[in-house]
Amino acid sequence: MKKKKNTQNIPTYEVSGTNRKMINYKVYQMTSNEKLLYFLLAFVIGAIVAYLFYGGIGKDDYGSPTTLTYILDVSIMAVIGVVTAILFLPIRREQIIEARRKQLRKQFIDLLDSLATSIASGKNVHNAFMAAREDLLVQYQPDAYIMQEVDNIVSGIQNNLDVGAMLINFGERSGIQDIRTFGRVFELSYSKGANLNDVIRNCHLILSNKCEIEDEIETKVASNKNEQNIMVIMPIILVAMIKMSDPDFAGNFTTPTGIICTTIAVGAFVGAYLLGRKILKIEV
Repeated sequence: MKKKKNTQNIPTYEVSGTNRKMINYKVYQMTSNEKLLYFLLAFVIGAIVAYLFYGGIGKDDYGSPTTLTYILDVSIMAVIGVVTAILFLPIRREQIIEARRKQLRKQFIDLLDSLATSIASGKNVHNAFMAAREDLLVQYQPDAYIMQEVDNIVSGIQNNLDVGAMLINFGERSGIQDIRTFGRVFELSYSKGANLNDVIRNCHLILSNKCEIEDEIETKVASNKNEQNIMVIMPIILVAMIKMSDPDFAGNFTTPTGIICTTIAVGAFVGAYLLGRKILKIEV
């Protein structure tokens, strides 16, 4: 089994040879506002779900809430809300990292396309990167990820830094295997005097095909992901409808047997959701 690398000690930025702070795409540090927002969002959702499934425990024989009921309601909502928020923060962080990587890889394909065109027209590597920068400015804002990387490479070229080494560093920071591979292949080809036009064209073709395949897969499994999300939400909606429409029947949820069954059911749904996410996460 492939172990997940610990990214806690990996810096968010690295200083490049041009003395620029370059993004380390393998990690993402949330701002205080982001942490607070996502924490509160997850806490509220967790607390509401906790109340729906476990609210009303400790009522008296007549079905009226007691002091114990209020204490348990608040305690359970607080505990489950906090646990939900703590579990959600790293999940959200990984989602942001993955979205950033997808965006960077698509931008990188556009860079390869521009480089291949420039080199095929007779430009050398240095001029090709400078021309690519001008081409990419038409498509992206100056603060786009790929623009920051190309600006760093162009600055390195002007300071006589090795292009291959900068591309390898870019690949390592990106956390994307395709960019890592390209950096190493480019370094080897550039130092050996190989046909860079063919190298870049082939890399562009391979990455473009992979992205097209991933987009097709994403389109085909989109409906399954929506169904999965609906199946997770449905039990919550059903329990809420039962408790609002039939308070007497809803009292069964607060019995010892009801609490045990509810806990088992919640655990089964959470396990099914995590398993479904793993199955639907298809990598090319």
